[in-house]
Amino acid sequence: MVENRPRLLTDVEALKALAHPLRQQLLTRLQRQGPATSADLATEFGADRGATSYHLRQLERFGFLEEDTARSAGRRRYWRAIPQDLRLPRRATDPQIAAAADEVGRQWFERSGRELLAYLTDRDSYGDFSDAAQHSFGGTTLTAEELARFAEEYLALLSRWYRDPDQASPGARHISVVFHAFPTPEIP
Repeated sequence: MVENRPRLLTDVEALKALAHPLRQQLLTRLQRQGPATSADLATEFGADRGATSYHLRQLERFGFLEEDTARSAGRRRYWRAIPQDLRLPRRATDPQIAAAADEVGRQWFERSGRELLAYLTDRDSYGDFSDAAQHSFGGTTLTAEELARFAEEYLALLSRWYRDPDQASPGARHISVVFHAFPTPEIP
């Protein structure tokens, strides 16, 4: 199994690179479906081939992607996502880091909402996956220290179950896991 390493995103330039919507789409596609060429991705996303190649190189520059040298040949360069547990800073004191992290977090939240709604709208078509899927809404009472430990234990569990798309079992599909753990606001 490939290790899914935690990475706290505190470099403003890396955050800005990740905040670009097409880059988010490219990275997500490579994380979920495995390696592809810039030409394949340009076709898939209806984007300019040169621009797609540029965006892939930017993601590589900041350590989100790498060339899949085992598949690449000549000018045909395959890209793959580097398995990482990407984490946004909890509280950034630098306003640029805070703004870029907020944008990335907003995109992640919106994507997870769209995906959940699409699944729930058509869940009967997912067969056995529908029976296996879990939806839960709950809570507990914790100190700030306990909340931090709880989140790390949850992320460690998710990391143990990480599978690279290239090494997934037959019949496996990408599973979205959305986790929010935060103090409940006092809402009148």
